[in-house]
Amino acid sequence: MADPADRITREDGESGGRWVYRADGAEAEMTYSRLGRTKIIVDHTGVPDAFRGRGVGLVLAHRMVADARAEGVGVIALCPFVKAQARRHADWSDVVE
Repeated sequence: MADPADRITREDGESGGRWVYRADGAEAEMTYSRLGRTKIIVDHTGVPDAFRGRGVGLVLAHRMVADARAEGVGVIALCPFVKAQARRHADWSDVVE
């Protein structure tokens, strides 16, 4: 079975973008806006019913954290899901405010 993280792509634009998980004709997303060169605002995580209970939102969040670390970018979590996950993952505190 393929690693779920292998199904994530990133669509990155000048003002923002999203991480997208695609499988079985459906997609989940985590969207963000840029706040200058050193911060992004994660504002939404959408997971369709087809993916519920499969940890897809968390896989997206882990990818977001990994990308932010690699790029030296801080994350402001406006998305309730990301806020909740950041409280559960103290090891994200270097990236997620």
